[in-house]
Amino acid sequence: MSSVGRTSKRAASGVTLIEMLVVVAIIGLIAGVSLPSITTGMDSVRIATASQSISTFLNSAVTRAERRQQPIEVLILPKEDRLVMYSTEPGFERELKMPGGIVIETVLPRLNESADAQEGRRLILMPGATVPGIGIQIANSHGSRRIIRLDPMTGFPRVESVGRNSEQ
Repeated sequence: MSSVGRTSKRAASGVTLIEMLVVVAIIGLIAGVSLPSITTGMDSVRIATASQSISTFLNSAVTRAERRQQPIEVLILPKEDRLVMYSTEPGFERELKMPGGIVIETVLPRLNESADAQEGRRLILMPGATVPGIGIQIANSHGSRRIIRLDPMTGFPRVESVGRNSEQ
């Protein structure tokens, strides 16, 4: 076999630049089409995680007030997207910050919009007393909303999904 025959076999077994560009274009197209659904999925996971975190935070405040027989103060600060818990126990302070893309829209029931937005809402949980019936409405950048309500009958928080762009 001559050297010409060997060269043509090697050249035929490689990948051409056109074939490589077609494959890269297809991969780019698939990535571009799937990116919005991946982003929406991540936002949905973030709002579910934030809802669970707020629920756990409120539950721990109620439980601490009952078990330790201490008054507990919970500050809900929508402007800073965080919750803070204080106790009469020296040095006790807990804080919960919302993850990126999640905001605290409002605290329900709405009392005074401007005061709630500026100073937030202050709850005092007293041992043996009824838990205040409040709700914390959170939202993500895609307009999904959830309300975490502290049930005055049971003392436990529950999470409710809210329809898009609905007003309470």
